[in-house]
Amino acid sequence: MIARVLSVARIHVVSWPLLFAWPLGVLTAAFAIPWVIFALVDTEDRNMTGSVYSILGIALAFYLVAMTQSLPFALGLGVTRRDYFLATLLVALTQIVGFGVLLWGLSAAEQATDGWGVNMVMFGIPAEFTDNRLVQLGTFLAVLALIAAAGLLMGAIQQRWRVTGLYTLGAVVLVLGGLAAILVTWQRWWPEVGHWFTDSPRAVPMVLLPAVLAAVCLGGAWMLVRRATA
Repeated sequence: MIARVLSVARIHVVSWPLLFAWPLGVLTAAFAIPWVIFALVDTEDRNMTGSVYSILGIALAFYLVAMTQSLPFALGLGVTRRDYFLATLLVALTQIVGFGVLLWGLSAAEQATDGWGVNMVMFGIPAEFTDNRLVQLGTFLAVLALIAAAGLLMGAIQQRWRVTGLYTLGAVVLVLGGLAAILVTWQRWWPEVGHWFTDSPRAVPMVLLPAVLAAVCLGGAWMLVRRATA
């Protein structure tokens, strides 16, 4: 089985630019642009930028394509849904670990160089909430895993129910999120929500929560892939 999964994983290797090259290119541009701006401003204040999250959009796109285009192609070649899904998870694990460790290392370099010499905070956002290096690494890994899993789920929904499925998913998320916000506001629970995030061990909201959401998305994606048509 391992040999089959590795063989099927080669289908994704064809898309290596979208898997590795494009995320690295986007990340480089997302770093260079704010660095130049902050260097020109020449301020002693800390300069926060969320441009590191640009890499998440590229990762999301890859897993959408994996479900909407690569899956039908693989099924047409006689690949089983189980082997394809496991191969995709293997590729995802490689990307998640690779970029997670990369971002973690860049975060350490950012702190060691005083924000790349311009007091910029781009990669070290998890460090703003915890000094625990392992929790910081876990945060990068968990968030990347959540994005990959969400991409697989959205792609599986698109493959099963086309655009109608994605619109329905968006509407459901919007309605449920809105109802939750209304309920919390009505019951005046916002302070309790804030206290939960601040009082809980940092690993819970930063690592465990996105990891659980990723597992739920993966479970949903697999249930849909099992019923997917070529």
